[in-house]
Amino acid sequence: MSLWKEYLHPQTVQEAVEALASAPAPAIPIAGGTDLMLDLQQGHHAPVHTLVDLTGIAELRALEIRGDRLFIGAGVPHNRIVESPLVQEHAQSLVESCGLIGGPQVRNSATLGGNVAHALPAADGMIGLLALEAEAQVASPTGRRVKPLQELFVGPGKSSLKADEIIVGFSLPLIKAHQASAFCRVMRAQGIALPILNLAAWLERDGETIRAAQIAVGPAGPVPFRARQTEAYLTGKVFSAETIAEAQETLLAEAKFRTSPSRATAEYRRELVVVLLKNALSTAWERAK
Repeated sequence: MSLWKEYLHPQTVQEAVEALASAPAPAIPIAGGTDLMLDLQQGHHAPVHTLVDLTGIAELRALEIRGDRLFIGAGVPHNRIVESPLVQEHAQSLVESCGLIGGPQVRNSATLGGNVAHALPAADGMIGLLALEAEAQVASPTGRRVKPLQELFVGPGKSSLKADEIIVGFSLPLIKAHQASAFCRVMRAQGIALPILNLAAWLERDGETIRAAQIAVGPAGPVPFRARQTEAYLTGKVFSAETIAEAQETLLAEAKFRTSPSRATAEYRRELVVVLLKNALSTAWERAK
């Protein structure tokens, strides 16, 4: 039994969004396909009439500095991110998170855009990106727009993308002196599943003071979570054991952990998150010297 009836190969972003708009519904984009193909084969995804293959679009594979920002195309696979000197310099948390996704074969195929568009609250690449104040460029048949990454998510596995829209890529600020990031996670022993918990932290230091902080946690709610209250508490504080301890309490108060029968209880995640926060902040602090 065929999993689809029509397979299209656009060569530009405009061709892709026009194909999504005009093809018999349901039409969906595919790039790495590591999640989508499994979902289709196992009956976890609604039947599809048209697949629009994005792998022939050169623009989606761009990875370059544009002005004062780093641009990463939505079609860039995880292994290319891990191996890129540009990403290693400007987005350590993203390198670390993408390097932990699946195995080598998956990382060679799966794309950053797919990781984000799948909209799972604990997707590693997306959490690593969320702590970096990334923006997403979204294309539709009528044009393009840029929006904060977090605005792409509306619920578990649900994005705000319309049926005729695709993510073109992501941009994030270039790293400056005394800024750094880090990513940590805990997962089950098989090594390729979704994490029990993950956390990314970015900070800027001024001497012994935290000048600014950004923290992303997953899963800590129905959508990828930015710990805004914890960030606000950390800003302007001297980096110390007491500061970390208070930040841990603030994070526990604002994060909404739930029990997942296949992964962990809410109580276990609360035990883990304080350790991950300390480790990520400490690593980023040392890197920001």
